[in-house]
Amino acid sequence: MVQPFIGRTQELATLDGLFSKGSSCFFVIKGRRRIGKSRLVEEFSKGKTFYRFCGLPPEKGSIAQMQRDDFARRLNRYFPELPSLKADEWSELFELLAKRAQTGPVVILLDEIAWMASGDPGFLGKLKNAWDEWFKMNPKLMLILCGSVSSWIEKNILSSTAFLGRIHYVLTLKELPLTVCSEFWGKQRPRVSAYDRLKFLSITGGVPLYLESLNPNIPVEDNIQQLCFDSGGLLFREFDNIFHDLFDKRSAYYKQIVSVLVQGAADMVSICTSLDIASGGVISECLTDLVEAGFICRDYSWSFKTGTPGKLSRYRLSDNYLRFYLRYIDKQKTKIERGLYQQHSFSTLPEWSVIMGLQFENLILSNRLLIWKQLGLSATDIINEGAYFQKQTKTHHGCQIDYLIQTRFNNLFVCEVKFSRNVIKKEIMEEVQQKINCLTLPKHFSCFPVLIHANEVSDAVIDADYFTKIISLEAFFI
Repeated sequence: MVQPFIGRTQELATLDGLFSKGSSCFFVIKGRRRIGKSRLVEEFSKGKTFYRFCGLPPEKGSIAQMQRDDFARRLNRYFPELPSLKADEWSELFELLAKRAQTGPVVILLDEIAWMASGDPGFLGKLKNAWDEWFKMNPKLMLILCGSVSSWIEKNILSSTAFLGRIHYVLTLKELPLTVCSEFWGKQRPRVSAYDRLKFLSITGGVPLYLESLNPNIPVEDNIQQLCFDSGGLLFREFDNIFHDLFDKRSAYYKQIVSVLVQGAADMVSICTSLDIASGGVISECLTDLVEAGFICRDYSWSFKTGTPGKLSRYRLSDNYLRFYLRYIDKQKTKIERGLYQQHSFSTLPEWSVIMGLQFENLILSNRLLIWKQLGLSATDIINEGAYFQKQTKTHHGCQIDYLIQTRFNNLFVCEVKFSRNVIKKEIMEEVQQKINCLTLPKHFSCFPVLIHANEVSDAVIDADYFTKIISLEAFFI
């Protein structure tokens, strides 16, 4: 049974709007593996003439001819009247396809474009010529390039002079918002607490394929056991699959980099020190690849006076699944494979509260639009926002703010994102005030503390009226 399509309303509206504008459209979609790029296009293409071609994953001994042969086989399946094809030139294949897509509404998807182009340095030039000469002549045709190797797309397509002025829209697909994630519990949603939903999402994030693996009719902890701590579970096998597909022979090195970030954000110097390597082009390139792949984020500090980003930055492991896998699954891999590992209560896992705090913070930062809504802010009000950090110097203290918003009215909303197993007590106010006191602020700036929490808040905190807004986890699921 195919899982019903959930979410992506805005993305579908974007595709529909461009498709109906009355001229051909060249569209690019990129994003993390399993984020639902192909599924989005399939949903959009319902009721339309749709041709999908997918690159073959990299394997030892793969050659460019294999990609062309597979493309030709798919062409034969779509158009049985064609003679058996074995083209040695991409130009011939593109022309054959274009001639059969000359009229009427047509959507063509070239999926995993980096794999499709592998081994053939002339592929992109021939695709560009095919667009100019054939595909764009149909005013009702949409050509979509899609792929998970986002760094390759950025370098070879988006930054290429060959495609300058030809690409009409670039869509970077993000995780589903928490409001949409709740829909995967279906009719069971009212019966499942926000905290139980948080436990599951602290592992999956808003990645559609992982959410589709949820069985809403059994407890969350049973779902986690089956998916993560069973040798046949999707999330037990997933890490090796995605890292091999994306990074191939260098996957072990990329794994070392993300492992450094499991316990928290770090700057370039700290990462290089942990790996005992020199800073330079190789590590910078790898970090950029991981950012483009959707696994880590680079958070920049900024100037309150100008609102512009500064040079100071830190890398944060923004992918909840990677952190959970590296902290808990990878370390027990041999036991799990032998059927010797059974996790009865996930709250007893080592450093569970610390890791859950980082996972909860990731979820909140991925759903910042919901924070803006709670605070009555719009995008036009905001000069800058994000995880904020201030380095200690001789003249001021260092500090770290979970999430900071600076508005054009010289207001700073200092958001403390707090996961706690226990009731949050009045000490939280002193902690937040100390952070505010450390901030080096220009004159005429106002600070408004905000608490975002995943448990109960004591009456003492509420009655003190210290926080401008107290936002509970439940508010993100409405």
